[in-house]
Amino acid sequence: MAKKAYDYLFKLLLIGDSGVGKTCLLFRFSDDAFNTTFISTIGIDFKIKTVEVDGKKIKLQIWDTAGQERFHTITTSYYRGAMGIMLVYDITQEKTFDNIAKWLRNIDEHASEGVERMILGNKCDMNDKRMVSKEKGEGIAREHNIKFYETSAKDNICVEEAFMRLTQDILRKHQAGATQDQATTGVVIPKENRAKPANCCST
Repeated sequence: MAKKAYDYLFKLLLIGDSGVGKTCLLFRFSDDAFNTTFISTIGIDFKIKTVEVDGKKIKLQIWDTAGQERFHTITTSYYRGAMGIMLVYDITQEKTFDNIAKWLRNIDEHASEGVERMILGNKCDMNDKRMVSKEKGEGIAREHNIKFYETSAKDNICVEEAFMRLTQDILRKHQAGATQDQATTGVVIPKENRAKPANCCST
């Protein structure tokens, strides 16, 4: 019998305002590529990447959602079944940070209960244009008990670390038996092989 290409499937979702760099983060992680000429995502797109955690192959299905309000109804239908959600803002655009509260409410309303969440302050390579301090990002993450990273898709800062940490957190939650009501795309994982967290400019 042919060997299965992966052990587990996790669905991840990238959300946030238009232009914050969701597509660039996705391509940096999935293809180790950066392109400044991406057009705004129309509706939904996704990439597949298989990673290894504790000797198990995990297939990540990462969905890139449009931030524009006119596509909002398309986006909300994809919250269901997501096991991890990355909420991205642009450190050079304060409005994108201010809208985090709105996106968190959307998660509460539409995502599966107990979904793993993470906040990313993207474009940290553009420190000279920074409008949102790292402390503000850390503060809102603490307030909502969410992991936080500052990332740069352009300079490849903390991108892989963030995705791997979210994957590990999903894995640990399954191991602890805390997501029995998780979406049907999730897989209950054996309690052995507890994942170790990664650290990189994070909270």
